[in-house]
Amino acid sequence: MEFFKYTRTFNFMGRSKLAIILSIVLVLSSFVLLATKGLNYGVDFAGGTIVQIKYDTTAPIDDMREKLKTNPIFEGSSISEFGSSDEVVIRMKTTSGDVTVDIGDITRETLKGTGNYEVRRVDIVGPKVGDELREKGIMSLLLAMVGILIYVAFRFEWRFAVASIFALIHDISIALGAISLVGLDVNLDVLAALLTILGYSLNDTIIVFDRIREGVTNSRNTELSETINESITRTLARTTLTSLTTFFVVFTLFMFGGEIIHAFAFTLLVGVVVGTYSSIFVASPILLWFGFDVKNYHNKLAQKAKREAEKERMRAQYESGVM
Repeated sequence: MEFFKYTRTFNFMGRSKLAIILSIVLVLSSFVLLATKGLNYGVDFAGGTIVQIKYDTTAPIDDMREKLKTNPIFEGSSISEFGSSDEVVIRMKTTSGDVTVDIGDITRETLKGTGNYEVRRVDIVGPKVGDELREKGIMSLLLAMVGILIYVAFRFEWRFAVASIFALIHDISIALGAISLVGLDVNLDVLAALLTILGYSLNDTIIVFDRIREGVTNSRNTELSETINESITRTLARTTLTSLTTFFVVFTLFMFGGEIIHAFAFTLLVGVVVGTYSSIFVASPILLWFGFDVKNYHNKLAQKAKREAEKERMRAQYESGVM
């Protein structure tokens, strides 16, 4: 079903320089944010303790702070609302070395007299485990990119692979910059969102690349920029529908999914927008600037077809007994 029909080809490559300048500004801004402000690692990566508490009425945060000061276990802890005024989380950068100590029970004892409440969640991650999780998270991103590089190079050509990696680095950098800007906690759910962005952006880029390769193979036009414009225009309806559908679903999660998946949904929102943009205005122009030669590609296809025809001829002679 075709919802959009285009009677002309849009000149995407004619605006590629402005788009690349915008991308460079966004990526450099993200690097500056990461270098100056940094990432706010959550309990999963930095280690520590989180206690989630829900009150019957509005949580008395001031009274809670005064009560927590009386217990040295909660020294340096912070309290913040968690999605609503009656629910809060207590974050501590330290953990109890005694495995027999129940932080939940200690919290209940310390907060006596602040109202009716229940301890809904207690998460404890040691600093060593947090460091290991952070290292493995970074390694997973790097290995994913290496795997993508090998896959795209095998399926298309090395220029396509390098262009797709540049687009993925562009997407992840901007997503991390946005996370740093708003000060979200970076936990395993954010890592999952970043890996999802890699897959989403690559899928969009591969579809565009596949149509470009089809256009280069079947068209007699030797101008790569025109072929890219035609290919992107032909995939624009699919890209628009897919991106909007994904965006609305993730936006619904962001608005109504609750605080527990807020960081995950926000990261995906940024990734969907940036990934759609990069497949058109980052990956394709880089492919053009790397000097992909259409004539040379046609010659390679002709030589490959000639070799295949020669193999078929020799096989036919062998089967008929003619040598």
